[in-house]
Amino acid sequence: MKIHALTLFPGMFDSFVSHSIIKRALESKKVSITAHNLRDWSQDKHKTCDDKPFGGGPGMLMKPEPIFEAYDALFGKKKSKDFRFIYVSAQGKRFDHQKAKELASCKEIAFLCGHYEGVDQRVVDELVTDEISIGDYVLTGGELPAMVIIDAVVRLLPGVVGCAQSTEFESFTQNLLEYPQYTRPAVYRGLKVPALLLSGNHQKIKEWQKSEALKRTFERRPDLLNLKTKKGK
Repeated sequence: MKIHALTLFPGMFDSFVSHSIIKRALESKKVSITAHNLRDWSQDKHKTCDDKPFGGGPGMLMKPEPIFEAYDALFGKKKSKDFRFIYVSAQGKRFDHQKAKELASCKEIAFLCGHYEGVDQRVVDELVTDEISIGDYVLTGGELPAMVIIDAVVRLLPGVVGCAQSTEFESFTQNLLEYPQYTRPAVYRGLKVPALLLSGNHQKIKEWQKSEALKRTFERRPDLLNLKTKKGK
């Protein structure tokens, strides 16, 4: 998979691609991640990428020219289900596990990382295929949300996570939060691991895991159980 980030601050991605699973995915060529500096497509000597909004209002908007020029240079006239141009925005649809799976099936995705008060609407209308939000709050720029989405997508690519089952049995994969988990030692500071997990009775352990997942989801995210009920109708 090819991943691009169109950004005013490409250096923010340096650390992100240099550690952990993302680094290993790059080294094994499961994915490529490139941050492109939008100022390279600015049309004046000052590398200006923002201007005041027509009609007044607070703040500045990202200008359309650098974004359109960057898009044309990098992607041409791509119109394919295998390519997505994503604008990360507080006004977008909420990102979730199903969206991550959908994006993981693409061959190429690009992120437009907005700043200031956002981008000229013509960019959204003409170029953007998906407008995505990672939550009901506002950040100073789109780089961090883009990294969150990239991380969620890359780990779903075949061969990226060492144990494939790790991505099959975790929170949200079945509209349930993950059950509590424990490791050695069995007793630490008087705190004991549930005895059933030490019994070796795998059937009983699976039943306990399912029960605990349901309990945790009911207590913390009952909306997921409602979603499951609706899908089952």
